[in-house]
Amino acid sequence: MSTPAEVIPASLRPYAVLDKRLLVAVRGINILSTVSWSASLEDRMIEEYGRGHYALPEVNYKMPDLSEVRQELAAIESEAGKDDPLGDYLRRTAESWRIAAEMLEAVGTDGVTAPSIQLYGRPGDAIPGSNRSNLDAARYFVELSDELGADLHDDDITANISSERLRTDLAKVLDAFFGAGKITVEIDNDLTAKAAAGATRIRLRGGTRFSQYDRHQLLNHEAFVHSLTALNGREQPLLASLARTSPRVTATQEGLAVFAELMSGAIDIARLKRISLRILAIDMALNGADFVEVYRFFNRCGQSVADSFHSAQRVFRGVPLTGGSAFAKDNVYLSGLLDVHTFFRWALKERRLDLLRYLFAGKLSLHDVMSLEPYFISGVLVAPRWLPPWMQHVHGLAGKLAFSLFINRIRMSKVEAESLSIGM
Repeated sequence: MSTPAEVIPASLRPYAVLDKRLLVAVRGINILSTVSWSASLEDRMIEEYGRGHYALPEVNYKMPDLSEVRQELAAIESEAGKDDPLGDYLRRTAESWRIAAEMLEAVGTDGVTAPSIQLYGRPGDAIPGSNRSNLDAARYFVELSDELGADLHDDDITANISSERLRTDLAKVLDAFFGAGKITVEIDNDLTAKAAAGATRIRLRGGTRFSQYDRHQLLNHEAFVHSLTALNGREQPLLASLARTSPRVTATQEGLAVFAELMSGAIDIARLKRISLRILAIDMALNGADFVEVYRFFNRCGQSVADSFHSAQRVFRGVPLTGGSAFAKDNVYLSGLLDVHTFFRWALKERRLDLLRYLFAGKLSLHDVMSLEPYFISGVLVAPRWLPPWMQHVHGLAGKLAFSLFINRIRMSKVEAESLSIGM
């Protein structure tokens, strides 16, 4: 149950006021819809690419005027301060939205690249606690996938579920988990991605066929993380903004969603390869590759014409297609996964299951979970009403992470592997 708003200490109510101002200010900031391409353009170009005609797409964007929004966000940053964790949360959140506004005001130009990297990182960024980069991790998973013989057209993964059938199936499962009608499932013929999730609505791309892996990924990634954390955020009486993903928490939210796939068995090596290829493609684009070169890269790596086009489109959303620019959002999926995986291992080792549960109380970053802990303890921030099914079996989760932690320390040479196989 939520804490009634009237029991919030008077000293904290100014933060609630700032939070409401923040939500009003960012209402008109819609990152993905601003940088997205029309479905009709994509369909036409995919048909052309399928015939071997590789012209650069001509994309038109509507550049928004967010100057007043930026001014208000700057004022919130200043007023929030950073002496208290709540103020610091609001300051960081307002700052990330302000950077996003600057990025969108440059849509269609190279001016999108720098702020997108500021928000989502660069492929060459170092992984915290490691001398390796996100780019190194991406190369590793691509090489591992190739070594295991997992291509992107796996014969035992059949996409035979229509979007209409999947909509009916998901609606039944979600009604049973969250309550009847809490989340609706809709078909959207203009959706670029296969699926997208909000607090109360999940959209499926019309005319698309889905596999059982797709179904499991949608449930565990979209519904049991993105929708679940949004619904839990709506239960918060003090910080209503915890129901909306701010740009600065994207890495944690997407990392948590991919981690959910991993822990629930809803991810396969081909999925990790796809995520990793997008990071390599961002690096290619930043280093000068144009849209056609990036498309051909995906195609050479085993993706179909349509999938290759969609993958390249993700890299070039909102930026020129001639090379040297990129929209860096897809960088967060792998870096976020690695950060979340490390956080879970640490929390289980320290017996801090409470912190893991707080992570689902809204749209939080890993930093937020730690800094806002006193407010969860006091009850000003409420614990999550819903937890994903895999989080309700902590002993099994701990077993998986403990085994992976130990096995990572084992370094097996090729000679040792061959001797083991001979002895079998």
